[in-house]
Amino acid sequence: KLVSVTGPGLQGLVNLGNSCYCNSVVQALCALPEVANRYGTEANGNVRQHKFFQDVNPSAAPNNVLVQTSKLASALTSGAYAIPQDELDKEGPTDPKHRLAPRMFKHLIGKDHVDFRTAQQQDAAQFLQYLLEQIDRAEARYDRNMSPTSYIFSFESQARIVCSADQKIKYKDTAAETMWSLRVPMEKAVVLPGPEEPEQKKQKQEDGEEKQIPTVTFAQCVESWSAETALDDYRWPHLHNAVHPAMQKTRFKNFPRYLWIQIQRYELGPDWQPVKLEVNLDIPESIDLSAYKASGPQEGEDLVPDEPVGGPPGASGGAQQPEISEMALQTLMEMGFTMNGCKRALLAVGGSDTEAAMNWIFEHNMDPDFNDPLPDPGASAPAAASGLGSGVDDAVVMSLVESLGCFTIDQVRAALKETKGAADRAADWLFSHMDDLDSA
Repeated sequence: KLVSVTGPGLQGLVNLGNSCYCNSVVQALCALPEVANRYGTEANGNVRQHKFFQDVNPSAAPNNVLVQTSKLASALTSGAYAIPQDELDKEGPTDPKHRLAPRMFKHLIGKDHVDFRTAQQQDAAQFLQYLLEQIDRAEARYDRNMSPTSYIFSFESQARIVCSADQKIKYKDTAAETMWSLRVPMEKAVVLPGPEEPEQKKQKQEDGEEKQIPTVTFAQCVESWSAETALDDYRWPHLHNAVHPAMQKTRFKNFPRYLWIQIQRYELGPDWQPVKLEVNLDIPESIDLSAYKASGPQEGEDLVPDEPVGGPPGASGGAQQPEISEMALQTLMEMGFTMNGCKRALLAVGGSDTEAAMNWIFEHNMDPDFNDPLPDPGASAPAAASGLGSGVDDAVVMSLVESLGCFTIDQVRAALKETKGAADRAADWLFSHMDDLDSA
């Protein structure tokens, strides 16, 4: 029997009508000490005082993401609105103040989103990514030196790609992500005998017989993600942009402090409509992913030569882009996605693979630039970031902040200045100056 609890950090949220996706994401975030320390308050603390409340005009507060996030997080972490101990076993709290309804927060976050502004059920993973984007932007406006909240979830993957023509190897890093999306390998699903199958998961067919639901283990989902896959029509600049098949393996380049995992319980049916998978997932209490850490180029490997600045040989003014299949583009657009989004997806998967492009869309349709026009391939690339005149590349700064995980942006920038921009030496410098970093 479940035991009712109350107090700081043990505060429930009122369901506003299909708002469980929003409530569950907020509760999960506020359970993390980093988020609770930044946006919440201490146990039994003053919910009216917070650094994000200072110098904010009351008329602007309803549209301030940091204010509304702090207000909700403080209410959850302080215990100020917790149900009294003697009312826990009653039908509901008698005082309305104990019914915490995140109306202003949900309205503000979802008002500019076509789905989240409605009262319909939505996907929690998509809402989490959208919320983190909103918070990151608000934090950047508040203080450009503030480490974004999303960085504690940020990770990169590294693909090892082998050319079939000459067996040369190329290592390719992905852009930073905050959600690890895993497909369910239904081809490995098995029906477990008797007691292994939860009674509540059994379904009845039209003839009244119980429908057996197969099971897939979490390890099988990870193995499917990390397995070697074939890439058709991959363009190789070192072979004068010739197209040859390739084999690819993906691994983690770095691990985040906290890893969000999304299980893709939907797949495209024969009519290109999403179909929910009827499957049980066996997920262990402890997960070890150390075997899936990328090791990078190894001694003796024949690597693909680096592309010259300005793009591959024969390219004028930029990197050569794959040719987009008009038929594949039309197929994707008929599913309701924008032309720019479909083009981005096809460019990311080689130009013609519709199924791979659909998977890319499912993973990236919440990206802030998903529907933006694509840059002109003939335009010259902008110069690399220079740390706003500091002589330090901000891309290197953010990469070190993410990979090291325990230093601020200013501390990493100071280390790079001391080591003339060398990232490996900067990491050593940081760890050897732990006692005087505040004065750096």
